[in-house]
This record gives sequence, structure tokens and C-alpha cells, in this order.
Amino acid sequence: MRAVAVAPDGETALSGSFDSSAIRWSLKRNAALQVLRFHEGAVNAVAFLKDGREATAGEDGRIALWRPGDERPERVLEGHKAPVVALAVSPDGATIASASWDRTVRLWPLDGGEPRVFEGHQQNVNAVAFAPDGRTLVSAGYDATLRMWPLVGGAPAVVTLPTPLNAVAVAPDGEIATAGADGKVYFFDAAGAPRGEVETGPAPVIALAIPGDGNLVAAAGIRGSVAIIERAPRTLARTLVGPGLPVWSLAFFPDNHTLLTGGTDRMVRRWDAATGEPVGALALGTPEDPLAAFAGDHGAEVFRACVACHTLRADEGNRAGPSLHHIFGRRIASLPDYNYSAPFKNLDIVWTPETVAKLFELGPATFTPGTKMPEQRITSADDRAALVQFLEMATK
Repeated sequence: MRAVAVAPDGETALSGSFDSSAIRWSLKRNAALQVLRFHEGAVNAVAFLKDGREATAGEDGRIALWRPGDERPERVLEGHKAPVVALAVSPDGATIASASWDRTVRLWPLDGGEPRVFEGHQQNVNAVAFAPDGRTLVSAGYDATLRMWPLVGGAPAVVTLPTPLNAVAVAPDGEIATAGADGKVYFFDAAGAPRGEVETGPAPVIALAIPGDGNLVAAAGIRGSVAIIERAPRTLARTLVGPGLPVWSLAFFPDNHTLLTGGTDRMVRRWDAATGEPVGALALGTPEDPLAAFAGDHGAEVFRACVACHTLRADEGNRAGPSLHHIFGRRIASLPDYNYSAPFKNLDIVWTPETVAKLFELGPATFTPGTKMPEQRITSADDRAALVQFLEMATK
């Protein structure tokens, strides 16, 4: 999971993945609502716009604007010459800023028109954020500079740090936090004057988030932990210990203490930043775990990676993917109440134990070209056999 964002109402989340997909999630149901497929390459950044639309940005240098439920973007913003890795929405909702490895920051008017281009970084620009008054844009780059761009004109203020920078966040009072390769979080006032630093550990920090009340700073590390900093006293309050893999992205809920993280383990995880305790993972079972009745079944554990997008029973309906109820013997793309992609409808496949096994042996993109399904393979023949046996039992 390369990127995560939480909607202002706290009911929906977006995630972007290295597999080129984005997923819209129901945070109440811990279930995927829709898979968004458009980008060629990783989806590096996601954002909710003020008017209800959503934005995704990718390795292909494009920014896609979506209306919920649509299969294709309503609008595509093109101009960057390298991957777009960060997005920020202006406080008034009128513009969206993008940071790219083409060494530029761009400011896009959402009602149309050409973007403003900000040049000056000498290496990849990795992060971008707006000041709370919307009059300044802040960027951080691999050239170890933090730049504060006045949007009403004039030259940017430039601060050079002792380390390449990966992340930036701005608190409600205008204080800026930035971090990078040396594992420290550096604080500056709105004009760029230093206001302290906190060491989170020896590993690089690759993402930052500040909640709406500004009391905390969450700093995600490349070794899988998240440092929670109390901003006012500049103290490291606690560390959230994950699966030991890079945590690529962070987003706070509107309640100011629940934190969403996305990492290399393909899980979107929820934490209580105030206590350091995990709340759950969106791609795992909820308290009403649909796989609880199959505890100990090896095939059910293999299927657990699929449960966020697919249901097993007729009364559970569709999620981001179609229901698997009575899948065997069913022709591909034949459920009348599911919106399949056009190329998928042209495939001549009947789902059998053999074709399902082949799907995961070759991968969805190879076996079912044009699918919206995230790319994944099951390389173990034993795991594929266990999955098929489980589906034969659970989908009758």
C-alpha cells in the first residue's frame, strides 16, 4: 500500500498500491467498495477533494480525478515528466498541488486551466503541503531542501537540511514538520526558522501526518514502525510496531487519534495513536469475521487476502469484486448486478477448479486481460489447491 487518505467525514478511505490500483474502502464495514484502475504503474498518492471527488496520482506522471462510482476518471491532469509522488489539496478546495520526480511542483486549478509550475529543486521532489491559510505551498526534496513558495508571488524561502527529505506536513498553526533519511523529524516556523527536532530512530522516515488538532506527529519508518511525537513538548511518546516492513503512508481520522497506515505487507492498518494499540486491518477480518467458521482451514487462510473484495454467500452481495457464491460452473462476467470491465466481458472462460487455479498461477493480468482485479499470484501449487478446495466448500 503506497498511499492512504481518509475522507473528511471519516467514513471512507482511499488507498493506492504498487500494483497500479487504488481502492475505495468503507471504514465502517472494513470492506472494499471499488477498485480504481487507470494508472500505468504504482499509484503513489491519493486525496479526497472538497467537492466529493477523489484524486489519484501515479508513476505514469498523471493525476486522475474521479467521481465516486465511476469506472473511468472524469478528468486527467497531464504535464509532469516523471512519477508524481505526493498530492495536497488547498484549504479552499480550489486547487491541488503535486510533487514529482521531474523536480517540479505543480499547482492545478480544479475548475480547469493550465497549472502553475514551481521550479528550483535540484533532485526529486518527494512531498508537498499547503499552509493552513492557503497562501504558501511547502515542498521537500531529495536535494535536502525545504522550500516555502508564496502563492501571491515572490521567491521561495529555502532551508537546507543535513539529509535528503522524504516527507512534509503542516500543522494547523502553520508549523512545518519535515523528515527524511536520517530518521529525525525537523520543525520550522512558517518562515523557515528552526524550532527543534526529534529523533525517531536510525531508519529513514518516509511519511508524516499531523491530525486536525495538531497535537501529534506520526512518522512512518522504512523498517515498519511508526513514531508518535507529541508536538508541543517535542517528545517521542510511543512507537507503533508493525510487521517489520516499510510503512509507506499515513492518515489521521477526523477524531485526531485514530491513524491509518499502509505498508508493504498489503494491509491497511488502523491504530489508536493515543495508546499505541492496533485497532484492526481493513484487509483482515472484522469482529464479524466471515472466515471465523473456517478456522484452521488452510484454504481459508489463503483466501483471507481476497476477503476485502469478494464475498462468499448470496446474502452478502458484491464488494469491489463480484460475489463468489456459486462461482463454479459460472461463465465469466455473467453476474447481472456487477459492473464488469468491457474487456472482461469478451473472455471465453467458465470458472472451474482448474481455471481458478490457473488464474492465480499465471496472475489475473495474464489470465484475464482487462480485469480490474489487483495483480497477485499464488506460486505454491499446494496453496492453490487448498484455495480451490475451500472455495468448492464455501461457495455452494
